[in-house]
Amino acid sequence: MARAFLFVLDSFGIGGAADAEGYGDAGADTFGHIALACAQGRADREGLRKGPFAVPNMVSLGLARAAETATGFRFDGSKIPLATAIHGAAQEVSSGKDTPSGHWEIAGLPVRFDWGHFPQTVPAFPAALTEAMIREGKVPGILGDCHAAGIEIIERFGEEHIRSGKPICYTSVDSVLQIAAHEAHFGLERLYEFCKTVRGLVDPLNIGRVIARPFVGETVATFERTYNRRDYAVPPPEPTLLDRLTQRGSKVIAVGKIGDIFAHRGISEVRKAAGNMAMFDKALGAMDDAGDGDLVFANFVDFDTEFGHRRDVAGYAAALEAFDLRLPEALAKLKQGDLLILTADHGNDPTWRGTDHTRERIPVIGVGQGLTGGDIGLRTTFADIGETVAEHLGLARGRHGTSFYATIGGHARIA
Repeated sequence: MARAFLFVLDSFGIGGAADAEGYGDAGADTFGHIALACAQGRADREGLRKGPFAVPNMVSLGLARAAETATGFRFDGSKIPLATAIHGAAQEVSSGKDTPSGHWEIAGLPVRFDWGHFPQTVPAFPAALTEAMIREGKVPGILGDCHAAGIEIIERFGEEHIRSGKPICYTSVDSVLQIAAHEAHFGLERLYEFCKTVRGLVDPLNIGRVIARPFVGETVATFERTYNRRDYAVPPPEPTLLDRLTQRGSKVIAVGKIGDIFAHRGISEVRKAAGNMAMFDKALGAMDDAGDGDLVFANFVDFDTEFGHRRDVAGYAAALEAFDLRLPEALAKLKQGDLLILTADHGNDPTWRGTDHTRERIPVIGVGQGLTGGDIGLRTTFADIGETVAEHLGLARGRHGTSFYATIGGHARIA
């Protein structure tokens, strides 16, 4: 049996990107700075966590070695990697530091074009777009129209939104237009329909995603985003690993927002839940249900949305430690011929200035039952991950990336 499991710890970068300076992120290091903050006591929070950063199970899969490959940073995790661990780092070649670019490249398709972006001005959106959103979306106007962080802009405009019925529209340095609206006062389905309308309006601007950001609460003190987020992404311009698998007849089980990221192309089924731990439960269930030749592709978004963007170092550290505690449950489900890879799609250093993603290298760690493992070094593109999974599952070589399957003891399975 050959199955593959790709777990993306959303935003868990490990620093060292060669082109970070061009993004204003020279020196950003999500893992390294979290570990340093923990060691210095700056990530202690009563009732949450305390002391040095403890992720022994990821260290056993080579996380410390991956970080050293990426930046030279040496993490004393006090645990030696498994002899069969797969460990290394990867540099992104796609333009940008956004979610679709990172995931598409992991799935074997680097983004070679430039996404459209909105300027850091007020208003941020072109007048013609705003007018069309109001007209086609049948809303009395919009609020925001600027670059902002999600929680902050809901706190700023939430009460006015409830009074006026105007959706809150905002953007960031990513290629995105986000729309926040109250689940009850505006309506969740109405928000989704409005986002679909806006998706069509921003297509000519080459905007990667329109994101529905529903929230609840009645006042600034009680506003809270819900887990009914939905992403409306443009479809990948070429077949990805997911398309290649489903076209062959294999099953791709998408856990979390993976389906949205790929515009539901190449996806056999979607499983969602609220929060990382519930998502982990879904991933474990998908592992049980995966058959020969299948892929489980899971995204754990809380690291990014709840802690990275909010610059919450203690929260990010605690979330990683909680994930690490559950990792043995996934390892116990691996059968002979299985391959598990843990990685990330970009960075989001919670110690960094601002609230946006950070351009970083990503860890590529894991284990394969029946594989020898080993050091895969620094990969020059995330696409090497997808090509390795493709070879493991018996697919012919794709157009982008180079498999490291032979390096970790794999033998070609292509018929």
